[in-house]
Amino acid sequence: MNTVLKPRFTADDYLQWESGQSEKHEYLAGEVSAMAGARREHVVVSLNIAAAFKQALRGGCQTYIADMKLRVEQADAFFYPGVMVSCSAQDHRAGLYLSEPKLIVEVLSDATAAFDRGGKFAAYRSLPSLQEYVIVDIADRRVECFRRTADNGWLLQDYIGEQVCQFTSIGVSMALVEVFEDVVVEGGDAVG
Repeated sequence: MNTVLKPRFTADDYLQWESGQSEKHEYLAGEVSAMAGARREHVVVSLNIAAAFKQALRGGCQTYIADMKLRVEQADAFFYPGVMVSCSAQDHRAGLYLSEPKLIVEVLSDATAAFDRGGKFAAYRSLPSLQEYVIVDIADRRVECFRRTADNGWLLQDYIGEQVCQFTSIGVSMALVEVFEDVVVEGGDAVG
């Protein structure tokens, strides 16, 4: 999240106000923040993951990209995750926002990394439907999968190098080379 625009919105005020805005804004406990535009590599990685999920998930689960809002009622929040997967019939009928994702992916940027790992992950953990939270670190070529355990804790699995990511909550595997395909690194060379 970036600059706070107007403090003390209600969730309903936010939804009404944002419907008339040309840019996206996230909402957390009454505060609204404008979202900065994404860098090319951020968009490429998000698209790579979303495309793989869409291709693999034919049937009950659907993949959504960054233009779909997520409501986290327990945290009084609305976010725009990079990629979401929901298997909820209620979400598949939703108009403005989802509320029961099974998996959420956030691609880190310098501006959002601390919040994505901290406050946003804390809010996401309050979603009973969420089984897996994935953080993609482009700079380190790393994917971190946090999986909900039977006792409602979270277990971290790191993927680096030539590994294959296992997105266990949705039964999808994806090689890291596919996650970072077409991402330009320092010096102008593409990965993948």
